[in-house]
Amino acid sequence: MHSPPCLLPVTFQVAGLGLDKMKLDSSQCFLHAEEVEDQQLLEPEAWRTYTERRNTLREFLTSDLSPYLLKCHHARIQLLRKCSYHIEIFPKHLALGNQNSPVLPSTMYQLIDPCRFQRMKKVGTAQTKIQLLLLGDLLEQLDQGRLELDSLLESPDLRPFLAGWGLVEQRLAYLSAVMDNFLAMMVPSRLHIKHHLVSDIGATKIPHIRLMLSTKMPVMFNRKESVAHWDWVSLRWFATVQQAALEQFELRFKLLEPRTQQECMQCGVISVAACTFEVHNLLPNRTYKFTVKRAESYTLVYEPWQDSLTLQTTPGPPEGLTPTRLGKPSLPLTAPSER
Repeated sequence: MHSPPCLLPVTFQVAGLGLDKMKLDSSQCFLHAEEVEDQQLLEPEAWRTYTERRNTLREFLTSDLSPYLLKCHHARIQLLRKCSYHIEIFPKHLALGNQNSPVLPSTMYQLIDPCRFQRMKKVGTAQTKIQLLLLGDLLEQLDQGRLELDSLLESPDLRPFLAGWGLVEQRLAYLSAVMDNFLAMMVPSRLHIKHHLVSDIGATKIPHIRLMLSTKMPVMFNRKESVAHWDWVSLRWFATVQQAALEQFELRFKLLEPRTQQECMQCGVISVAACTFEVHNLLPNRTYKFTVKRAESYTLVYEPWQDSLTLQTTPGPPEGLTPTRLGKPSLPLTAPSER
């Protein structure tokens, strides 16, 4: 059994400013307590040093670690946690997006050993989970660092900016390094391969293979255009980024709180090759849950989330209409693909 590929470690040691532990003697402190009663008046040179360092800290908090920037990173992390992750295969010499190669990515799948590829998908799943966890940890460190520095800036204590500025500079450098690592890990990266994926097939020349982790934006219901009627619902969904090729989706639905054994059959799984679908033959004045996602593909390695929507059918048909005029019959509620 081959040993699993190693990931590049990203380790940090979280440490506070430690300013409460500093021991300041009179030779280190710029304060001239004997000359002023409130112990806050500084020499002109010390005052210039103090204001310059405060401005340096304020600039860092308004640019490198601004609340708006952190808010955008939080939104990005939430989006990444909803994405689906796939393996893309390229010949090692082929640039991404280049289709002028004698061996295209679609051909590469025919050369790869299926068992080895399944093992590599497990590696891709583990690597994706680790990267998402690390991103969350790094962002938490940035949030905490922002709080610490903001408190320092608002504090009337002068010592950190004078005798303790070395510790503040270390903290700024540390947080800058955390931000660099965070940005570097924001996009799923290349998969680490230790062993060949292509079986030995004699004299046939096999190109070197490069595997990349790619993301597909989450599929979400259009909540404004998804509507429930008396005994049917009209559903519409979309992907954040329009895909070039027509995609297949998996739509699931089930009746919430069924009252009889027959009502338990009000569920199903339907494959749809569009971004809209109507589910008929539902019960009036009842609540249904719907979920949608991309149909599982050969290259999928991780899909932690899928969108769900709850709709309640109306109590009865519109006045003057009979059930036969409310909509066309549809697929059976219990589809053969139900799991």
